This record gives sequence, structure tokens and C-alpha cells, in this order.
Amino acid sequence: MNKFWNALLVLAVIGLICVPLALHEKGDETQTFTGTDDQAQQAIKDVNPDYSRWAEPLWTPPSSEVASLLFAVQASLGTLVLGYVLGFYRGRATRDGRANERA
Repeated sequence: MNKFWNALLVLAVIGLICVPLALHEKGDETQTFTGTDDQAQQAIKDVNPDYSRWAEPLWTPPSSEVASLLFAVQASLGTLVLGYVLGFYRGRATRDGRANERA
């Protein structure tokens, strides 16, 4: 039964990757897969063309590669903390004999 759930999870992950790519409409290739920040800026310009930013960032990364690196490091640290906390509580439950209890 465990192999069935593993296979189902793998198929779900593949589906989550493939379905959006298959449903993506071809259009302006310069706007393909833009981030939400870019989409929000465009929406603000559409609603109020005279809008000007009232706050500036404290620091701007020198390139998009550095920004991507910082995002990856942030995601890795978040995953590390989440994994540690989940492992800690799983270890505590195993030690106390509650590992197989379901909430």
C-alpha cells in the first residue's frame, strides 16, 4: 500500500509541473513566466499611470544572478529550519512512544 501512495505522490508532482506548462498560452515571449512583482507593477501602471513609488529599497542586488542566489539561500535556510523543527518533533514523539499516533 505504501508503494501505491508513493507512486500517487510522484504522479501528482509530475502533474503539478506538466499541467501548467501544457496549459500555458503562447504569446509575447518577453512576458512569459514573469514574476508577480513585474505583474503588480504593470497592474499599478494600468490603474494609475501617474503613480510614483514613495519608498525605495535599502539595497538593490547588483545583478539578477545575485538576486537569484539570495532567494535560493533564503529558501534553503527556510527548508533547513522547517526540516529541523519537523525532525525534532518527530524524534520527540518517537522517544515518547507516540510515533504512530495520528492526530
